[in-house]
Amino acid sequence: MSKKTGEKKSNDSPFEEDNHIPFWISFTTYLGYGVLIGMGYLREMYRQFFPAKSRATRKGYAPLLRDFDDFYTRRLYTRIRDCWNRPINTRPGARFGVMERVSDDYNISFKLTGNTIPCVNLSSYNYLGFAENPPFVLDAVKESIRRYGVGAASASAESGMTSPLQKLEKLTAEFCGKEDAVVIGMGFATNSTTLPVIAGKGCLLISDCLNHASLVAGARGSEAKIKVFKHNNFQQLEAVIKKAIWQGQPRTHKPWNKIMIVVEGIYSMEGEILNLKKIVEIKNKYNCLLYVDEAHSIGAIGATGRGVCEYMNVPSSEVDLLMGTYTKSFGSIGGYIAGDRDVIRMLRENTGGAVCASSLPAGCAQQALSALEVVMGRDGTDHGKKALASIASNARFFRKGLVDLGLTVYGDDASPVIPALLYNPAKMPAFSRECIKRGLAVVVVGYPATPLIESRVRFCISAGHNMEDLTAALEIIKEVRDLVMIKYSPENEKKV
Repeated sequence: MSKKTGEKKSNDSPFEEDNHIPFWISFTTYLGYGVLIGMGYLREMYRQFFPAKSRATRKGYAPLLRDFDDFYTRRLYTRIRDCWNRPINTRPGARFGVMERVSDDYNISFKLTGNTIPCVNLSSYNYLGFAENPPFVLDAVKESIRRYGVGAASASAESGMTSPLQKLEKLTAEFCGKEDAVVIGMGFATNSTTLPVIAGKGCLLISDCLNHASLVAGARGSEAKIKVFKHNNFQQLEAVIKKAIWQGQPRTHKPWNKIMIVVEGIYSMEGEILNLKKIVEIKNKYNCLLYVDEAHSIGAIGATGRGVCEYMNVPSSEVDLLMGTYTKSFGSIGGYIAGDRDVIRMLRENTGGAVCASSLPAGCAQQALSALEVVMGRDGTDHGKKALASIASNARFFRKGLVDLGLTVYGDDASPVIPALLYNPAKMPAFSRECIKRGLAVVVVGYPATPLIESRVRFCISAGHNMEDLTAALEIIKEVRDLVMIKYSPENEKKV
């Protein structure tokens, strides 16, 4: 089915159809960027004759940013900077308090007014509701902090391996169906410091073009060669692998030491779930390795929360390395790599995230451990089972609600990340500001995180949301939709 309707796509297709954007929408979006950039360059010309002393580069110093980066930041991003980095003063639960800010210098700086805006929270990664610190998790976390302190003050390879962290690694491996797991103190660093160790000289990394920046950083930090294939285009992926095997390494044409396919379980900007069956089929056909980033899928999809392997009914043994984070579904921080015992031992001894960086603090490890025990039912309750059922039903309900409002929605039904297209750059700040006025906190996303003409709002659904929260959010979105004119699929509109 069409990705753009918000209905569930067929995962049997070898590659997704291209997203068709109507000509008029494309034209007006490009025109909007043209006006913004044109006016920006006019102001740059003015600045050459009348420089602002406060923003001029000091004599003898090099500029901090490259020319276009500097231009984009000052002339485009700064104009709408109030839509991001909004401070909150409560837990990031289903509802939270956003601290009101004002700016007297066109968003260069902000001042807090002292007021709090109560909002329905559709912006936080809190898929199973554990960020709200439920008492059946919080008590164990408080005891862990009391015993071990707040910080680890050492790498896990030295004296930073606490009992909660050790138990977390063991339980994570069991949950993922792997022999062992290593935990890194930061999700981004899990990818960026692990890939350079896994893939060295003579290796080839084949990466989906929409992979997260942490995967890109890790691939670029390695000594491996990198090839990119079009998102979800398995025909092109197979062609890239065939050519790599046929040609071998550059200049020498020796066979590659290893070829590894790098993909994500859920693509966070698209809300799409990986067609793991097709990837595994290709991987086995050409004897490649497979690295799957489950940051947004572990704990969020699958009957028991075991991510894309369970959701797609693929044994975890078919995936060589499973990466995930404790940020999204488990209310903590950090990430992990799960795999064969020998591989994990090598990573534990060599990856910078484990050897050089401070280990995951015991309180954070205990939060992830307790949440994982709840999801697995080890706490003797059905809290985890209820949370998994709630996130699945909430995601389906809200996605259908957006489609019924006539919005262009991307992704799969089961995904807790639901993007809706805004297209025009001016509609990003308009949508965000109008929503916050009405008590709805959302995240808008644009270039370079998305294609230039596919600016969007990204809704994050939680098991902590109830029907009242989601219905209220849909009513606000309906009102804002008419104000900013984003009803791009009127044929789907129904009464909500």
